[in-house]
Amino acid sequence: MEHHVPLISTLAAGFGLALIIGFIAERLKIPALVGYLLAGIIIGPHTPGFIADIEIAAQLSEIGVMLLMFGVGLHFSISDLMSVRKISIPGAIVQMSFATVLGMLVAIWWGWDWSVGLVFGLCLSCASTVVLLKGLEAQGALDSMNGRIAVGWLIVEDIATVVVLVMLPVLAGLLGSQLVAQSDLPLWQSIAKVAIQISAFVAVMLIAGRKLIPWLLWHIAGTGSRELFTLAVIAAAISIAWGAAALFSVSFALGAFFAGMMLRESEFSHRAASESLPLRDAFSVLFFVAVGMLFDPSVIFAEPIHVLATVVIIVLGKSIAAMVIVLAFRYPLNTALTVAASLAQIGEFSFILAGLALTLGLLPAEALNLVLAGAIISIAINPLLFRTIKPAREWVLSRSSLARQLERRQGPFAELPMSVPSKYLKDQVVIVGFGRVGSRVAETLSQLNIPYVVAEQNREQVEALRKRGIPAVEGNAADPAVLIQAHITNAAMMVVAMPDAVNVRYMVATAKKLNPEIEIVLRTYSEEEAEMLHKDNIGTVFFSEDALASSISQHISERMQAQQ
Repeated sequence: MEHHVPLISTLAAGFGLALIIGFIAERLKIPALVGYLLAGIIIGPHTPGFIADIEIAAQLSEIGVMLLMFGVGLHFSISDLMSVRKISIPGAIVQMSFATVLGMLVAIWWGWDWSVGLVFGLCLSCASTVVLLKGLEAQGALDSMNGRIAVGWLIVEDIATVVVLVMLPVLAGLLGSQLVAQSDLPLWQSIAKVAIQISAFVAVMLIAGRKLIPWLLWHIAGTGSRELFTLAVIAAAISIAWGAAALFSVSFALGAFFAGMMLRESEFSHRAASESLPLRDAFSVLFFVAVGMLFDPSVIFAEPIHVLATVVIIVLGKSIAAMVIVLAFRYPLNTALTVAASLAQIGEFSFILAGLALTLGLLPAEALNLVLAGAIISIAINPLLFRTIKPAREWVLSRSSLARQLERRQGPFAELPMSVPSKYLKDQVVIVGFGRVGSRVAETLSQLNIPYVVAEQNREQVEALRKRGIPAVEGNAADPAVLIQAHITNAAMMVVAMPDAVNVRYMVATAKKLNPEIEIVLRTYSEEEAEMLHKDNIGTVFFSEDALASSISQHISERMQAQQ
């Protein structure tokens, strides 16, 4: 009996091939995302064999976009952005502008219209958050200062791209689209109309959504049903995205993004993220498969120079621009190389933007193919770029005096001011890292009138601490110069309040070399790392779960003794 089931066949072929090729890609140390794109190419209309239903795949991928943007909203942190705003905001804007201009100039050189070149350049300017996070996690650099700068940079790029996605339909007629009717309203009125619609949507989300969504999840969580909670989270993401489009003419992507942002404010954000993750990942896979189905691989052979130019803009143009910007802000060479490697790729936002531009008639199919080719190639080689950071840095440092100067160059807050009172320079506590743990330790020390000096890599954090009158030094505490500036030689104790498995031993060894009598206190998130540090006997180690269990046990003991 023959069945015509295009939805099931599309899902079966998409998921099955994505699984197989994604697995092979991971074994080859290539992001699985490349495998998903290749799976789409195989079942797409531009290659022989089975052809999936591209219209069904497009609608499924739209759900993928919603859930993907919902996940971005759930993890969007204003505080993370503000902590590195002085480099991330101007850096992202300048780098995106540079990449856009490069793409536009190359497109004009190919004979394309300037408006097509502008949109093409915008597609090449925004890197993939998914690929970035995966690359930083693989290097163990996600929680480092370099990782925070790169993530903050990407947050700014995401915001800028969302603005472009919102404004592109409004400006389509002005940019020469033949598929969008020219509005009778003046341009400023069209922009004002969109701004009012978005403002109305944001206001509703801030006033109603911020209260309604957590209230709804609270009552659903009270039922104890995991299935209902997961359903509520997914329903909120998709329903708000659809409602935003229907009522406020806001894109599905922006609606889902704001739904995630509002849910982040509630106490259920972590649970919502974990519960929705499997379904979000599944539909995200379908999104990349659907994008791959649009790609015509013949462009690689028909237009090899165009493909090469696109890849050069993504991998070299953006990286060089980012490196120059980071060095101009007086950050070390290692930071510049990390940020450059992080941005040397494009991904999901580029696909969304290119797909919208194709729908609006602002990009030809060839341009979309070039964007997809650039994405696939840049994503495939991005892990290699991350792995070459360390050897490339060592090679450059061994051969260039300028590179050595850039690596040793101090930030504006690398030295402790001469006006710091003497009580902070002897028998003080040196706190390495001023995050959630470090700030709480500092608060306790202040209440006990115990002097302390902070060593922190975040320049904005150091500046804020100094404005509050707290002695702070900018830099990596694994560098002896940083600990010397913190007067480690006269300190009574050093508290390493940041998870840094790579550098913690260097910090401790340097501190004990400068001050053999100093007492060391360490914190760690990993049980394995805690055991190794205990074996090395380099200080008192606090493991997060052990400390929490000890506090709970102490509370129980005190309460039970009080009742007896």
